[in-house]
Amino acid sequence: MSNLAKSFVSELKHEAETTRKVLERVAEEKFDWRPHEKSMTMGRLAGHIAEMIGWIEHVFKGDELDLGKGDRKPFEPKTSAELLEVFKKNLQGALETLEKASDEEMIKTWTLRNGETVLLSLPKVQVLRAVIFNHIIHHRGQLSVYLRMNDIPVPSIYGPSADER
Repeated sequence: MSNLAKSFVSELKHEAETTRKVLERVAEEKFDWRPHEKSMTMGRLAGHIAEMIGWIEHVFKGDELDLGKGDRKPFEPKTSAELLEVFKKNLQGALETLEKASDEEMIKTWTLRNGETVLLSLPKVQVLRAVIFNHIIHHRGQLSVYLRMNDIPVPSIYGPSADER
């Protein structure tokens, strides 16, 4: 495993454990809840987090993804078990992908486009950090607020929560 990949594997394992704890708290009966009409539902937000870890595999399958090709549907879990199973499967695939990644592959440019429009073009290592890891952490924070607003105990994330001391 490359030096760059080692760092990301270690961080992904750590962050995934915390993310799993947050996802485990999402109750099926709250999947349709949203704090505002413009906000994602709790189920969709949780599903988005579970699917984002799978993006790591997509980044390393090639050097580009065209959102204008194919019929991509966002993951919307029907059950808590399905949510956690997709998260687990995507995490396993992400870890296996990173463990095989060379330093040369990590610094190769990856492009996200929608047809002719280039949305971003960055080294894969930056895509991992800015587009995937930070994005997951951002949405996990949102989801923890959704939990709080529904009186669902918030797990410890980067230290004790008001519910876990």
